[in-house]
This record gives sequence, structure tokens and C-alpha cells, in this order.
Amino acid sequence: MRIAYVTETWRPSVDGVVTRLEATLAQLGHLGHQALVVAPRGGEAGLGGVPVVGVPSVGFSFLAGGKPWGLPSPRVGRALRKFRPDVVHVLHPFILGLAGVAAARRLRLPLVASFHQDIALVASRYHLGWLGPAIWAYTRYLHALADVTLATSHAAAATVAAHRIGPPLLWPYGVDLDLFNPARRNERARARLTGGRHAHVVALYVGRLAPEKDLERLAPLATGCGLHLAVVGDGPLRPALERRLGGPSVTFLGRLTGTALAEAYASADVFVFPSTIETLGLVLLEALASGLPVVAFATGTSEEILAGETGSRLCPPGALELFPAMARELGTPGPAWLRRSRQARRAAQRWSWRTATEKLLAVYEAVINADRHGGDPGR
Repeated sequence: MRIAYVTETWRPSVDGVVTRLEATLAQLGHLGHQALVVAPRGGEAGLGGVPVVGVPSVGFSFLAGGKPWGLPSPRVGRALRKFRPDVVHVLHPFILGLAGVAAARRLRLPLVASFHQDIALVASRYHLGWLGPAIWAYTRYLHALADVTLATSHAAAATVAAHRIGPPLLWPYGVDLDLFNPARRNERARARLTGGRHAHVVALYVGRLAPEKDLERLAPLATGCGLHLAVVGDGPLRPALERRLGGPSVTFLGRLTGTALAEAYASADVFVFPSTIETLGLVLLEALASGLPVVAFATGTSEEILAGETGSRLCPPGALELFPAMARELGTPGPAWLRRSRQARRAAQRWSWRTATEKLLAVYEAVINADRHGGDPGR
């Protein structure tokens, strides 16, 4: 099968969309499929030989902290025409995705669109909430042009259905269970997390440092409450966070990837997740796979991943004062921590990128067959 992906974000950005697409491309290669990626310029190196067509991009300082978004370009249509895919998949059509949707319809190619983020809700965090109705109307229009809409979680599916998009099909979570593994725990990595200081409990945050991530909720963890906070990630809020949270009980490590990131997860004691607007939550899966119990605020996404025997706790969104005590309780070393760590790892083993990709391929096949025979791929 030949699959063309049009994605609004790509390297060097690090977010759930990029992580999911990279993992999917790796699995497609193992399964013998061919892929093409059309993405914002800057990450044309590709993955495992997958060609990447870069297009011009723009960043808005008032939205998503200036993260680059690809611009609609005739290059999109030319790339699809040259590659001749069996199906086109546009990941969260919005700006560049508009060109992907238009080109796929013009070339009469089967089209899948996936929903990854509530952009209207993100806009509200940048004081642009008044754009919400227009953003949803535009999103609804683009998804209506696709043969199938995919949602990346049950929570995301409920969101798009509430806005009269769909009915969506589920594109399941996945996590690299080999990379993210408790066996990577080591004292050298733990020393990096603490800046070489002794810490009884190390609380870890991994993610983009941007306003929509609710990072102000980390402040109570940085006030000498019996734990050390390690922050992994980069973004426009980093200077302000370093000024506000800086001190002997906080370490900022910047962006980590690959083995260094996996070692950071495994060498901490508890993962803290302050966001209340996530529709992906892949860092939650990476933490669980690394044997880390998680403290997160109760949202549809966090409840979906952390419910059941995961060794984790959910904090009511309005009870920020409980957050440090929960993190300290779950991260304190001892027999209870070992039990929670094993629960976390077992919970993560329910997800794999291979299974998620096989289900995605089944959707592609249904869309292609429906296009050939005039059926309904969503049934």
C-alpha cells in the first residue's frame, strides 16, 4: 500500500502528532508499505528512508508559542500527483491540511482525516476564545470532505462527535515498550535529573513548555515540599518557568530524545501531568511503560489511560493543593512503590504501535475498497 501523509507539524517540533506519525512510519516500513510525508520545512531527513516533502511554514507568537505550521502550497498537489498514493491521510487538517484535503479531492484519492487537538480550546488559552465557533465550523467543513474521520482517543472521539463531526473511528494509542522500560533506570541518569543533588523523591514532567500545557500547576512542586522536580522539554515558556520555579529543588534539562529520554523516565519516581486539555497523552503511556506511577488531573484523556490498575492517581482539577501530597505519596521508595511500578508497566503492555498501525491499515483498506465500489468506509 502507498500512503501519503500531510501533517501540520513535523520535526524539529516534538509533540504527540510527530511522535505518533514517526512510530507509524516505522511500523509501516516493517510491514512492507510505502509512505510519503508532506510537512513544514525543516525536517526533510525522513525516517527509515521515507521521503519528506517540505513546504514553507509560519509561526504565530500568539498561538501555540510560535510553533511552525505548514502553509498551503501547490507543492502539496504536485507531491501527491507524483507519488500516486492509494490513500491520503491528513493529520489534523487546519492550515497545511487545507491543501492536503483539496489536493486529495481534486485528484479523487481516498482521504482520511484525523483529529489530534482541540485548537479552539488551545486558542482560548491565548485569549482567542472568541474564535472558537469559527474554528469548529472550519474544522467541521474540512472533516466533512474526508471519507473517514479518525480520533486518537475515546475522549477526542467524544469531543468531535459533540461538534457534529464523524462519527469518528478510533486510531488507538501506542508506545515503544522496548525503548521505554524500567530496566533503563540508573544512578547516572538520576543524577542528571537532580543536578547531582540527593533527592528522596524525583517528580518528572516531560512535554512542551507552552501556555496551553497548564504548567503553572507545577509551581507547588517546586517549593521544597519533599521532592525534586525535573522538567524535560523546551518551548516559549522555558525562560519564564526557570525564573519562577528556579531553585535547588528544580532541574530544567531541556529537550531529550531516544535513550536519554527513556533513561530520564525510568530513573524518576513519579510522573506529574498538569495539563487539562490533552487529547493524546502519549507521555502518560511512556511514563507507565517506564514503570512510573502517574499523578494527573482528572480529564477525559487521563481517566481513559490511567483508570484501573495502573498504580496512578487522579487529582480533581480544582484541588491543586492535593497535587504535591499525591506526588510525594506515589513516588516515595519502598514496597508500595515497587508494586505501583509493576502495575504501571503491566498497564502499558496493553498498547503497542504494531497493533495501532494494523488497525489503522484496516481503516485505509476499508476506505480504498469503498472508493472502488462506492460503499461507506465508516461502517
